[in-house]
Amino acid sequence: MSPYLSLLGAIVFEVAGTLMLPITKEFSEIIPTIIMSIFYFTSFYFLTLALRVIPIAIVYACWSGLGVLAIAILSYFIYGQALSWQAVLGLFLIVNGVILVNIYSTH
Repeated sequence: MSPYLSLLGAIVFEVAGTLMLPITKEFSEIIPTIIMSIFYFTSFYFLTLALRVIPIAIVYACWSGLGVLAIAILSYFIYGQALSWQAVLGLFLIVNGVILVNIYSTH
């Protein structure tokens, strides 16, 4: 499997796990908590696959930066959480940072 495909899988499962957090109701709902845990475990598994080829700094920058972006966008649509223009600007800067890290990194 491609390391960048593994990284994408890690991001998707991490975002899914994070979006499950409110549904767990502070871990009092057992099934959502189990599902959330599986998502996080799967995310870390895919991270280890990506780390075989991609340096950890690059993997973590992409995983966290793109994860934050996806969570912010999806929480707006799923939970109705609004974003201020300052938050949107910050997300734009995060994405640009991830792009710069990938462009100027050496493997």
